[in-house]
Amino acid sequence: MTDPNASSNAREHTVEKIGGTSMSQFDAVRQNIFMNPALNGEYYQRIFVVSAYSGITNMLLEHKKTGQPGVYALFSDAEEQQSWRDAFAALRARMLEINGELFAPHPKSECKLADDFILDRLSDAESVLEDVSSLCQHGHFALSDYLLTVREMLASLGEMHSAFNTAKLLQLHGINARFVDLSGWASTKHLSLDDNISKAFEGIDLSQELPIATGYSHCEGGLMAIFDRGYSEMTFSRIAVLTGAREAIIHKEFHLSSADPGIVGESKAVPIGRTNYDVADQLANLGMEAIHPRAAKGLRQNNIHLRVKNTFEPEHGGTLITRDYVSDSACVEIIAGRQGVYAIELFDQDMVGDLSHYEKQFLAQITRYKGQVINKDLNANTITHYLSANLKTVKRIQTQLNELFPGAEINVRKVCIVSAIGSDLKIPGMLARTAKALADNGVDILGVHQCMRQVDMQFVLDEDDYEKAIRAMHEKLVEVYNHGRAIKLA
Repeated sequence: MTDPNASSNAREHTVEKIGGTSMSQFDAVRQNIFMNPALNGEYYQRIFVVSAYSGITNMLLEHKKTGQPGVYALFSDAEEQQSWRDAFAALRARMLEINGELFAPHPKSECKLADDFILDRLSDAESVLEDVSSLCQHGHFALSDYLLTVREMLASLGEMHSAFNTAKLLQLHGINARFVDLSGWASTKHLSLDDNISKAFEGIDLSQELPIATGYSHCEGGLMAIFDRGYSEMTFSRIAVLTGAREAIIHKEFHLSSADPGIVGESKAVPIGRTNYDVADQLANLGMEAIHPRAAKGLRQNNIHLRVKNTFEPEHGGTLITRDYVSDSACVEIIAGRQGVYAIELFDQDMVGDLSHYEKQFLAQITRYKGQVINKDLNANTITHYLSANLKTVKRIQTQLNELFPGAEINVRKVCIVSAIGSDLKIPGMLARTAKALADNGVDILGVHQCMRQVDMQFVLDEDDYEKAIRAMHEKLVEVYNHGRAIKLA
């Protein structure tokens, strides 16, 4: 590929990512994104990064929301070897079923090519799992030493499946699509993420070819070690940076709106026209990722704008996220939140004057059991961390804290967090107005967090009050101000 910094090539193309739910509706994706009539046949000067089809990564690893084990989770449990084999067989059947659905309108030979491709890789992966399993029967080898590599290998299968199919299907519709395999499946070298991407895009002419890249990229150290299930966004981001993209675009099955339409009503929630990367970070912290914060960092530093679009409303401009945007007037742009949050409270009279020791030990246990900290608060003798984690993880952290601080009180409570977010929240009386809105709807506030940066205000509430609080805050902070005049005019 030509040097992206050359004046004739820089900032001419876009890099676009398509989510798994959208990918599972290929006809809509083809008509609305790849071959949108509004493009007038100008299908090139774009790079696409595709996710695995909906549900496939859950089958490969574990269900993202429920934790139901997939092939990886079952394989990592050395006690149940037959279970992962059964799960692998189910995975193979589902991938072939997807192929049959996608290629049904085309000659059977085309479906066979797609089947042969994924079956070959599935066979290789299954052989690796059998070899690792056999190796670890010997006392000198520990399964834990191989699990991260196994997880990376399995995750890559989902994106290889969808990217290969997409390139093949687009070729059948007359587009010169090119499958770009970043998985490192047949590679004998371990490259850095940037080197792997740069090498894969060498020689590609974006004016005449449409690259379809895997959302997973192999690299030294492993992409999932840092980003876990957010790996495709990092791949997408680095491709945009390294190729000098004009704009980065994420296609999702929904708009980035002022609140969840399912809670406040479709007529009340409105798409957000503009916002900034700071707001995107706050959404990611609540699990509503427009983009992973570390993936956003590269885009932000290189001043590449990010656009989030609804796959099924291609005519809508979506949400443009930029580095320096600030609303014309202070306003709340989004009401968002997170359920299933656990508050772990550590109280110890001896903490006074020794806060840093307690905090260090507390964080060490959270890190050990891979809990995600959403927020925290502290005073002279109490530290509370609000975690996104399952109950099993929380109990483990609680047990360890009891052992470390036998004289302390460790309390656990399930809560929710609801947040008012905006690029400029310097709104006089906002806290009082929000507190009144919640009180008027019978919602008790358990905690409040706001930093001096003035981009979000979080309220800790009883979990049962989640939807009630979303509706109350949206009504009083967004709807009464016509959803923020500054947003409407952006």
